[in-house]
Amino acid sequence: MLGSLTDAEDLLQETLLAAWRGLSGFQQRASLRSWLYRIATNQCLNALRSAGRRLPVEPIPPFQPPEPTQRDEITWLQPYPDTLLDDIADPAPGPDARYQSTEAVELAFVAALQRMPPRQTAALLLRDVLGFATDEVAGMLNTTPTAVKGALQRARASLDQPPDSPDPARIPQPTVGPDGDVPRRFADAFIAADIDGVIALLTDAAWLSMPPAPHQYHGPDAIRAFLHTAFTYRGQRRIHLLPTRANTQPAFGSYLSDPDTPVATPAGLFVLTLTADRIQAITRFHLDALYPRFGLPESFPAPTELRDRHRSP
Repeated sequence: MLGSLTDAEDLLQETLLAAWRGLSGFQQRASLRSWLYRIATNQCLNALRSAGRRLPVEPIPPFQPPEPTQRDEITWLQPYPDTLLDDIADPAPGPDARYQSTEAVELAFVAALQRMPPRQTAALLLRDVLGFATDEVAGMLNTTPTAVKGALQRARASLDQPPDSPDPARIPQPTVGPDGDVPRRFADAFIAADIDGVIALLTDAAWLSMPPAPHQYHGPDAIRAFLHTAFTYRGQRRIHLLPTRANTQPAFGSYLSDPDTPVATPAGLFVLTLTADRIQAITRFHLDALYPRFGLPESFPAPTELRDRHRSP
C-alpha cells in the first residue's frame, strides 16, 4: 500500500503499538485478523494523507544524462526482498481473493497501486489480495458496502485499462515461469559495457527507471542513449553484479571498483521485469542502505588481478 519497504516497516511498528494500546477495547465482534488489518489499513491511510510524508531526496547524477522520456512522480518506490515473503504471517488469502500474495508484490502491481487514490488502494488490497468480504472491508474503512464496490470497480478498471501514455508502472504483468538465461545474459552484457547486448534483450516497449531519481526512458533508442552516457562515465572502473531476488523477480546488486582502490562499493540495485524471453522493464534503485536486506554485502574487496592489470607497465 505504501510502496516503500522502509515506510512499511515504520508503519508496522505503529500498528503493533496501536493494537497493544487498544487491546483492552477489542470486543471480539470481528476476528482478530480483521481487527489487526483495520488498524494497519488506517495507519497507512493516515500516513498517505499526511502532508509531511517523508519523500526521498532526488539524487544528483554524477554525469549529464540524456533528456528522459518522462519524469515520474512515484520516487518513493522501493524493492521488496523475496526472502521476506517466507515470513509473511498471513499467506493464505480468503476465498474471494483475486491475487496471490506473491502476485501482489510484483513491482508493476505495487507501482500501479501508488497511482490510485488511497481508499481505492485499500479496498483493492483488502478485497482482492487478502480476500475479505465486502461487508468486512466496509467495516474496516468505516464506509458502506456500496461505496466499497464503487471503489473496487474504479481500482480494477485502473489496473486493467490501457494507460493514456506509456507508463512503466502500468505495464502488463510479467509472464509467470522460469527466468531462463535472460538475467545471466543481461549481467554479462552490462558488465562488459556491451550496449548492443543489453538492447537485444529488451522488448520494443521496454522501460528504464531509477527511483528515487524521476528519470524514465522508454524504448530501445532512449535506453541506448542513457546506457551510452552511463558506460562512458564508468570509464576504466569495473562493474560487479551479485544476484538476488526482489518482488519475485530476478535482481542484481551492482558494485563499482576503481583500478586504484581495493574496495567495490554499491552502485544500484537492479530489478528485471521479464516477459517470455525478453526484459520489459529495468528498474535501478539507488538505495544502498537496503543492500543488507537482500543478503548483499555493503562492500567487498575488488579482485586483485584487476588492480594488478591496470598497474602493469
